[in-house]
Amino acid sequence: MKAKEKKDILSVLENQLVHFSKSQRVIARYILDNYDKAAFMTASRLGEAVGVSESTVVRFAAELGYRGYPGMKKALQEIVRNRLTAVERIEAAENTVDTQDVLKAVLRADVNNLQATLDEIDQTSFNAAVEQICTANKIYIIGMRTSTTLAKFFWFYLNLLRENVYVIQDTAASEAYEQMLRVGEGDLVIGISFPRYSQRTVDAVKFAAGRGAATLGITDVKSSPLSELTGVCLYAKSEMVSFLDSLVAPMGLLNALIVAIGLRNREQTFQNFRMLEEIWADHRVYQSNES
Repeated sequence: MKAKEKKDILSVLENQLVHFSKSQRVIARYILDNYDKAAFMTASRLGEAVGVSESTVVRFAAELGYRGYPGMKKALQEIVRNRLTAVERIEAAENTVDTQDVLKAVLRADVNNLQATLDEIDQTSFNAAVEQICTANKIYIIGMRTSTTLAKFFWFYLNLLRENVYVIQDTAASEAYEQMLRVGEGDLVIGISFPRYSQRTVDAVKFAAGRGAATLGITDVKSSPLSELTGVCLYAKSEMVSFLDSLVAPMGLLNALIVAIGLRNREQTFQNFRMLEEIWADHRVYQSNES
């Protein structure tokens, strides 16, 4: 059976180990024993670690059924990303980030995340998300831990575009449910979560769905716990960079949603911002350009 037909590459390697050639067994054993590190190695580095050529590693990935080495690497990353501690992430970063040129390495990774998100985004799901946001009675946005920043950013702009938008504060666990006390049919709950996935976000989305609310997920991959919980789910790449996950592509996806919603209700958007400009001027919110 091809590895791509299996969810767990480690199970494939264990089951097929006796059928591999000598060099393939060396690669497989290293991955099984060090999958947290192998998941973030280049083909060249993995080959050096086990004493085989880069081309042998690439052929091994292809014979497992992946589209080259990047496909196998991605399968490994999906297994380990949510398991790694911050310390393990720092160790893994030694295999992913050029420590001699961190600036370019990180920015290049962000560009790759944006391009991958652009290539894979589903326009139908995006349009459905816009429809949900524009027609919901009330909107609750949930984003815990690192996703708190994304949730508050999204709330800030949605609140300028429409009424009844609430962000669930990352406080005591019980308070999240208290803030959604009246959630129900006709409402929309937006869950935002990226690795390491917040259990409290997942539980809050489950709670809202159980009360009859529509749900929208914004996450990274289809194996995310939000993917099966939400009626509509949008994906933005958030590959690991050292001890943090890049939120550049998720922010770009939120930007696109905000712009699409503003254009959907163009006249209302203009009216809202005309009023806001008056308020900002009256209360000197921004520095005046007048001399």
